[in-house]
Amino acid sequence: MPKPTGFLEYAREVPARRPVDERVNDWFEIYQPFPEAKVRAQATRCMDCGVPFCHTGCPVSNLIPDWNDLVHSGRWKEAVRILHATNNFPEFTGRICPAPCEASCVLGIADPPVSIKLIEKSIVDRGFEEGWIVPEPPRVRTGKRIAVIGSGPAGLAAAQQLCRAGHWVTVFEKADRLGGLLRYGIPNFKMEKDLIDRRIAQLSAEGVEFLTGKHVGIDVAAEDLRRDFDAILISTGAEAPRKMNVPGVHLKGIVYAMDYLTQQNRVCEGDTVPDQILATGKRVAIIGGGDTGADCLGTAHRQKAVSIHQLEYKESPPEGRHPSTPWPMWPIQLRTESSHEEGGYREWSAMTLGFSGDEHGRVKQLQGIRVGPKPEQRHIPGTEFTLDVELALVAAGFTGPVHNGVLEQLGVPVDERGNVAVDANYMTSVRGVFSAGDARRGQSLVVWAIAEGRKAAEAITTFLS
Repeated sequence: MPKPTGFLEYAREVPARRPVDERVNDWFEIYQPFPEAKVRAQATRCMDCGVPFCHTGCPVSNLIPDWNDLVHSGRWKEAVRILHATNNFPEFTGRICPAPCEASCVLGIADPPVSIKLIEKSIVDRGFEEGWIVPEPPRVRTGKRIAVIGSGPAGLAAAQQLCRAGHWVTVFEKADRLGGLLRYGIPNFKMEKDLIDRRIAQLSAEGVEFLTGKHVGIDVAAEDLRRDFDAILISTGAEAPRKMNVPGVHLKGIVYAMDYLTQQNRVCEGDTVPDQILATGKRVAIIGGGDTGADCLGTAHRQKAVSIHQLEYKESPPEGRHPSTPWPMWPIQLRTESSHEEGGYREWSAMTLGFSGDEHGRVKQLQGIRVGPKPEQRHIPGTEFTLDVELALVAAGFTGPVHNGVLEQLGVPVDERGNVAVDANYMTSVRGVFSAGDARRGQSLVVWAIAEGRKAAEAITTFLS
C-alpha cells in the first residue's frame, strides 16, 4: 500500500488531450506528457482495500497494487518487472484498453477510481526509455516447432511465451506488415505504430520467426503446417464484418469500416493507396456507435469531412453507472471518446432502413427511423428521417473469424456463434491445433487477446510436454 491517506489527499488526474484544432490536423497520439511526480501521486491513491478487485477486473490479472506501490516509491525498474509478469504488451493496453480494472477499483465505489491505465502506460514507457526492456531468449531449446497464424495481440503474446519456454515459433501473417488489427485497424492517433515495431524487434531477437505475406489457407497450405509443426495456434482474429441487409446497401460509397481504416493506416505508413476511400469534403454517416465507429469518426475529422453523423440503434446510456451493472461490473454508461470531442453528431435510437443513390449508382441519401428501447426496439411511427450522405461507413461489429481458408482446410469446428470451438485447454477437436483471441471468443478487447494468447501458450507447452 503506497500511502494510507493517499486517496484522501489526491484527486484523480489523467493526461490532458491536445487541443482539438491541433490534433485533427495530424495523426500523432492525442495525449500530452504527464509529469513523473503526478504519476507517483496517482499511484499513491491506491488504497488498502483488502481484496483488490482490480485483479479480477483485469483479464491478464495485472498485479496492480504491487506496481502502484513501487511507482509511489520511485522503484520504476521493479515496477517494469512486475508489470511484465502478467502482460506482454502493456504499452498497447495502456493506450487502447478501456480499463475494466478501473471499473472494478474499490475506490471507485464512492470516488473516481485510481488512474491504473495511466500508471501502466507510464511504467512501460519508462522501461523503454531507460533501456530496461530487452530481449529474453531462452537458455535451452526444446526442439519443438509451433506455427502461430496471425500476428495480432493474441498471436504475438502466445509467440513470445512459447519462444521463452524454449520452443521454435514461426508466425504467419497474411498482410505485408505485422500487428494485425493493431497495425491496420487502430488509428495512429490512438496508438502509433513504432510501438509495434520495437516489440517485433524484441521478439525477433528472442528467436521468433516472422513471415509476412503468407496467407495460410490460400498461399500456404494448412496441411503443410500439420506436417512441419508440432502444434498450430489459430489467432486470426474476428475479421468477418456484420452485414447490413437493407435496400441500397451495395451502392458505391457504402464501405465497411475496416476497409476504410486500413487504407488510412497504410497511408500513415508511407504507402500509396490508389483510389483511397476518403471523407474529404463529404457528408458522412457512420453506422455503429462502438469503438470502431469512434475510430472512423476521428479519421473522418482528420480527412476534413463536411459533416459526420454517427448512428447507434441503442438508446443513449446514462451518464453514470446503469443500475443493471453495479460495481464491480463493467458499467453501462455514456462514454465520450476523443473523437466525439472533435465534432460530429451522435444519433441514438436510430436505425438505418436503407439507402438511395444517384444516376451513377453512388449513395446519395440514408433513410432511418427512431426506435424504442430494448429488447423490442420497435419502430416509432412518425420519426422517419433522411440524411444526405456521400460516404457511409458500416461499423456494426464483427461476426467472428473468416471460415473459408485455414479453418476449412484444418477441419476445425466452430461453435454456435461461429467462433473456433475449443476445449478447456484451448485445443480444437483436431489434435495439436489450438485457437485463442478473437478467433476463439469473438470480437473483444486487446487485453483479452493478450490474456488468451498467454493461456493458449501455456496449454500448448503442457501438450508438447
